[in-house]
Amino acid sequence: MGKIHGVFNQTRPDDLLVHAIKGLLNTVPKLEKSAIEDVIIGCAMPEAEQGLNVGRIAALLAGLPESVPGMTVNRLCASGLQSIAIAADRIKTGAADVLIAGGVESMTMIPMTGNKPAMNPMIFADENKAIAYGMGMTAEKVAERCHIDRASQDEFALESHKRALAAIERGEFKDEIVPISKTDLTHQMIVDTDEGPRANTSLEALAKLRPAFAKEGTVTAGNSSQMSDGAAALLICSENALKKFHLTPMAKFLGFSVIGVDPAVMGIAPVKAIPMVLKQVGLKLEDLEWIELNEAFAAQSVAVIRELGLDQSRVNPLGGAISLGHPLGATGSIRATTLLHGMKRNNLKYGMVTMCIGTGMGAASIIERV
Repeated sequence: MGKIHGVFNQTRPDDLLVHAIKGLLNTVPKLEKSAIEDVIIGCAMPEAEQGLNVGRIAALLAGLPESVPGMTVNRLCASGLQSIAIAADRIKTGAADVLIAGGVESMTMIPMTGNKPAMNPMIFADENKAIAYGMGMTAEKVAERCHIDRASQDEFALESHKRALAAIERGEFKDEIVPISKTDLTHQMIVDTDEGPRANTSLEALAKLRPAFAKEGTVTAGNSSQMSDGAAALLICSENALKKFHLTPMAKFLGFSVIGVDPAVMGIAPVKAIPMVLKQVGLKLEDLEWIELNEAFAAQSVAVIRELGLDQSRVNPLGGAISLGHPLGATGSIRATTLLHGMKRNNLKYGMVTMCIGTGMGAASIIERV
């Protein structure tokens, strides 16, 4: 992932996605490309450079046969997780055997609300105004309702950077990143490391930052997720396809949940989504050995951890969106990729990806390593 206006500031999002798909296909040389039955891509702002059905465009540009279709799905921050869930559902129903799922977002090229936002005027009526709140204001509402003070948020943010930097130092992300070559002004460079983590972050530096969304607020740029550019792709297959193409699976997709909550406190939504998916798959919270909780804001992350009593050592052990970045529609797929590789390295059985979603929703999914 690159920071907004960072290393990928001149790289089109569809090109990032093409690179991710090609990298994925290189890991499964025995798979016949013509066997892929759909490419399902999450994107929160599917317009401009990531418009015209970026899922189909990327499939063609990645060299897949023209018979392989593509689609783009949008559930804002959970788009990249929703794409995986859709692929899994199609396999469960017998409608498909081999699919690519993923996500993409360039927040450099397409701003957070799109190039030409045109919200329904009814949103601004008193009874609907929570829908129009900026994400930062919803984080302030969560902090206020759940009594999450500034110090707790800054401490969480610092820990995210520490974990991410330590993970990079240990080479934890190497297996999941496809290095990309790009020209920067006059020289060629290889990008093989996430750009977001800051080694010079400290509690003192975070404490100096002004509130970003409310004059007397506690949410700052330092304890919020970074706007980013990135893409990810995963192969979702049936057991029949695994045998036919001699593929080795990393995990089994067990279940997915999504639920709506009050848009004013959208960040608390994982508190509702997590029990739903646990019940669906017949597991308990303590069965989860690794939880990727998207760090949209430290305020909502801390609130979710406290409300559910999560073991913090199992939540984002390699850092999260505050340090690594949050390229909206790509995040769900990226977090799932990190989870898959992390569980494999550590020989863990059950893991989860969960996140809050703009306009007041939450999603969660559980995988089982096989």
